[in-house]
Amino acid sequence: MYKKLSFTICSLFLFLGFTIIAQAKDFDISAYGGSPNGDITEALTKAWTDACAATEASKVLVGAGTYNMNAVDLKGPCQAPTIEMQVNGVIQAPADPAALKGVDQWVKIGYVNAFTLSGTGTFDGQGPAAWKANDCAKNPNCNWPTMNFGFNFINNSYVRGVTSKDSKNFHVNVLSCNNFNFDGFNVSAPGDSPNTDGIHIGRSNGVSVANTNIATGDDCVSLGDGNTNVTVVNVTCGPGHGISVGSLGRYNNEQPVSNVNVKNCTVSNTMNGVRIKTWPGTPGDITITDMHFQDIIMNNVQNPILIDQEYCPSNQCDKSTPSKIKISNVSFENISGTSQTQEGVVLTCSSGVPCSNVTLSNINLTFNGAAVTAKCANVQPTITGTAPACAA
Repeated sequence: MYKKLSFTICSLFLFLGFTIIAQAKDFDISAYGGSPNGDITEALTKAWTDACAATEASKVLVGAGTYNMNAVDLKGPCQAPTIEMQVNGVIQAPADPAALKGVDQWVKIGYVNAFTLSGTGTFDGQGPAAWKANDCAKNPNCNWPTMNFGFNFINNSYVRGVTSKDSKNFHVNVLSCNNFNFDGFNVSAPGDSPNTDGIHIGRSNGVSVANTNIATGDDCVSLGDGNTNVTVVNVTCGPGHGISVGSLGRYNNEQPVSNVNVKNCTVSNTMNGVRIKTWPGTPGDITITDMHFQDIIMNNVQNPILIDQEYCPSNQCDKSTPSKIKISNVSFENISGTSQTQEGVVLTCSSGVPCSNVTLSNINLTFNGAAVTAKCANVQPTITGTAPACAA
């Protein structure tokens, strides 16, 4: 009986071990002709195609080394129950923006479930040439440069560990994703790089940005229209323009934004801290509700707390017509540190649809050693604990 039981247990462990091994299948780009110092565009695309078609869990591998790569469009749906791309090397985009032939995103991944991008590697967008030619701040008809990443229509997925460096435009664009998580992600670009938003999120539900370091030339995290249930936690932001909801209201058919929570973040040497921004004189008339900013440290931030419903860069709008976007249920709580300006809290709401249910709680910001002041328009915030009183 003992021998029979031992044989049965051993057989079970052997079977389980075989099953576990069989569940993971690697697709190394080296098997497809990809090698350091070479162009891996074709190798990565072929490895993805085979990994996506696999019937077991699959992993695309890019090992140590430096590689060159043109734009790739990696699509599902996949047969593999899970698919991972693990990058431990440095992948460089073409330095010449024209080489990307006007594509929106250099690395585009879409229409997959249970996807993971992981590793210690770096995706280097080689942006300086594109930055020098970028006139989009003044020219609404400019040719937008290529972003590093586009994550489109992806569900139940993660980005872990990797670095996005020197993107020509936004580093990451998230579109129509559900339960999409950034954890331990890194973004690196100089403070004077134009339009290099770290992570831009649009029309998505359940996006989380956690334990992430973002240094860039524009918003560290920016939220477009149609987002719900977004969490930004333990993020280090700076340089850059801060963490922003918006801009919103510029276009027709935008969708509401709700339930955004920004917590336990450190924002340093940025233009703004936490901000909600909407355009005046434009057709958008959506709602922004349930925005909560809590436990945030500001270090030398120009505008630490800001609601700006007169956002109009380069005078591209008509400020005589107020914003139609209704902002409600907003809280700023336990925010401390240093401001570059005396008015560390500016709440400029719409005269057409004033903000409602806005709370300032335990705001301990200083300018040159003294407490900051608050300037408010078309809003009567509730103040609890220590916080500056509003001046018109």
